[in-house]
Amino acid sequence: MFDFRLQVFHTVAKRLNFTKAAEELFITQPAVTKHIRLIESHYKVKLFERHGSKITLTPAGQTLLKYTEQIFSLYRNLEFEMNNFTQERRGQLRLGASTTVAQYILPPILAAFHQKFEDIRVTLNTNNTEQIEQALQNNQIDLGIIEGHSKHSLFKYTEFIKDELVLVASAQHPLARKETISPEELMEIPLLLREPGSGTLEVIAHALKPLGINLGQLKTEMQLGSTESMKRYLMNSDAMAFVSVYAVLKELQNKEITILDVSGLSIPRHFFFIQPHGQGETISDLFLKFALQYDIK
Repeated sequence: MFDFRLQVFHTVAKRLNFTKAAEELFITQPAVTKHIRLIESHYKVKLFERHGSKITLTPAGQTLLKYTEQIFSLYRNLEFEMNNFTQERRGQLRLGASTTVAQYILPPILAAFHQKFEDIRVTLNTNNTEQIEQALQNNQIDLGIIEGHSKHSLFKYTEFIKDELVLVASAQHPLARKETISPEELMEIPLLLREPGSGTLEVIAHALKPLGINLGQLKTEMQLGSTESMKRYLMNSDAMAFVSVYAVLKELQNKEITILDVSGLSIPRHFFFIQPHGQGETISDLFLKFALQYDIK
């Protein structure tokens, strides 16, 4: 079925790894290769470039990925809307979200969800990733939205949206015009970091390892529990901080904050929905599907 081939392509394109795609799809690696070749034969184009053990998307592959994601988005919207004709929607939903998601991503989604499902009462608990996982395990929330690399075997993880952590400073910072700094310079700059247990801190630590840097080598000026407090602090100091690009869109537009690149460092991450394994169709699933089809600007 061509739809499944598109799913195979989409998985390979997102993972850029045939072996991981095969594991995720529960098929063999030769089967993955066969599906990709059939698509390439159908369109008479090459979708991937191979560089030793690594692969990258060709321009044709990038175009197919763009349209594949649009197709899958339409499918999700269709399923969501059709299911609404047969199911009554009322009850309570207890959400738990890490700080970045709760402050900068969820509010417009929650407003749109309430307009569509007025009989569902929603509460939102904001905490760091570690505490959200603990709250879900203790049945204090129904659905969590977290950041970070760790995976807990008790939970089902569903990818939500992609984010990027960027190094930011006040637009008045002495290095603001430099645009790019070296890893060695990074280790000499006073930094604001999030508190222990934060998914953001975990992702930063993971990204710095290939550069041979651990968190203990950084010049930590202070650890703060929220991105908002970090941004306010930066406005009044020569410190810098790694924060979500979603968190500084307004400040970038107003030219209050600037982004500095670190040579050889990129910190992409994903936010994930987490929920207990084995539960039937619930209000949590309704919100999850609604959020996945919402057009986040």
